[in-house]
Amino acid sequence: MNTYTPHTWEPHERPSLPGSPSTPLHPTHKRWLFAMVGVLVAITGGLGNALVIANLQYLQGALGATTAEMAWLPAAYVMTNVCMNLLLVKFRQQFGLRAFTEVFLVLYALVTFGHLFVNDLSSAIAVRAAHGMVGAALSSLGLYYMIQAFPAKWRLKALVLGLGTAQLALPLARLFSEDLLQIAEWRGLYLFELGLALICLGCVFLLKLPPGDRFKTFEKLDFLTFAILATGVALLCAVLSLGRIDWWLEAPWIGVASACSLVLIMAGLAIEHNRSNPMLMTRWLGSGTMIRLALAVVLIRMVLSEQSTGAVGFMQMLNMSYQQMHTLYVVMLAGAIAGLVVSALTINPAHLLMPLVISLALMATGSVMDSFSSNLTRPQNLYISQFLLGFGGTFFLGPTMVLGTKNVLTNPRNLVSFSVMFGICQNLGGLMGAALLGTFQIVREKYHSSMIVEHLTLLDPRVAARVQSGGSAYGGIVADPELRNLMGIRSLATAATREANVMAYNDVFMLIAIIAILTMSWIFIRSLWLMSTTKAATTPVQPSGAPS
Repeated sequence: MNTYTPHTWEPHERPSLPGSPSTPLHPTHKRWLFAMVGVLVAITGGLGNALVIANLQYLQGALGATTAEMAWLPAAYVMTNVCMNLLLVKFRQQFGLRAFTEVFLVLYALVTFGHLFVNDLSSAIAVRAAHGMVGAALSSLGLYYMIQAFPAKWRLKALVLGLGTAQLALPLARLFSEDLLQIAEWRGLYLFELGLALICLGCVFLLKLPPGDRFKTFEKLDFLTFAILATGVALLCAVLSLGRIDWWLEAPWIGVASACSLVLIMAGLAIEHNRSNPMLMTRWLGSGTMIRLALAVVLIRMVLSEQSTGAVGFMQMLNMSYQQMHTLYVVMLAGAIAGLVVSALTINPAHLLMPLVISLALMATGSVMDSFSSNLTRPQNLYISQFLLGFGGTFFLGPTMVLGTKNVLTNPRNLVSFSVMFGICQNLGGLMGAALLGTFQIVREKYHSSMIVEHLTLLDPRVAARVQSGGSAYGGIVADPELRNLMGIRSLATAATREANVMAYNDVFMLIAIIAILTMSWIFIRSLWLMSTTKAATTPVQPSGAPS
């Protein structure tokens, strides 16, 4: 039998999209198994990278690397994760998703195992790059396993749960990564990551997805487009990841990489635009509907950076330890799970824009609450705001995905384009958010620091008293009065820097709130306009002369 001959399916078994598995009826116990494997696979897709992000400072010391060098670890993950989305859908349609996942899971396990014996930065970057490739496949695989766990009438709920489970990786990593470090230092993280990869590999082999139809999809020109676009997107990811560290206007390579990225991405899109059978449907991606959807996803992902770049960075700046922040991490995880569950229970294909508005309203509220922080703010003061942000961060994902797949179902050729667009918007939105907020925080800290220092003079009695009290703290260990005075000045400078950082983070929180409110207003006005036009289109026109 020809491999690419379509199967004869029952109506309930037919795959919904090319490359997806069929959906036969399963007994209840097997549905539970599919659900558990789906959760494991989806979380594994991002947990390894989340463990690294949560412990970058510790790994920096273990690897003997600079801050800029360590930034390449999460950047390598995003580079390969985004680029693999270009090939993954077509590979899935021609060879099957499971084959792709098994090959790269084995590669990922081998690279991770090798890194346990080679303690250097290059091998760590190789592990992150391999994880990015596997993560692209595991996110789709977890979604398909979750779909098998639910009957057809709950297919949308399965879509929400399968997509949102992957977002739980970062709050989970923050919860227990400290324990892994205590077990075997930095090797504890990689041993855990290796164990997850091997468990997933075993589960995928033991509980196989049902087969689907396969099609010949690859063309020679696809690989040229992939090479050009992947290189351009990788350069863009590098610029966004390291721009605020090497600084945008100081490192020459940032300008060169930005220019090359723009040229390569435009060249790749130009090739696709003029192909008779393109991999990316550029005309469809350039439609108003898809541009608005992409912009909404990017803006929401930027707002979500409040948790990682904003709240966690703010607490670390105040020298809060892991033990002090543990309950805050629990609250963040609880908010994300609550948003995921509520989204699955309430999703309605007829009202997909309203969850986006609700998510942004909750996140704007949380950001405004955080913007009144001070140097006395502690993790317990952020519980409510971070719960709201965690809830909104997962509540919007399912409806956004359904908004895009509604257009894909009418024309399955758009599946590759939508998968690439959604993956790029998710990843680049997060990178852009971290880059924008991190840069804004640095700029505002310099501004507030200059304003504070401008008014600090030893001629002011209050400043002189503060310097004297700061120096008197060292009276028992420093006998020289000049040196004690110098220690007092240094103590005052440290306090001024801390206050400047507090005010800068408050500005960051308020900026996030403004972005969320503007995005929410735009989506709300758009939904009202769509409702009015739909209502006008469905109103029957009475013939002339007919009684009203």
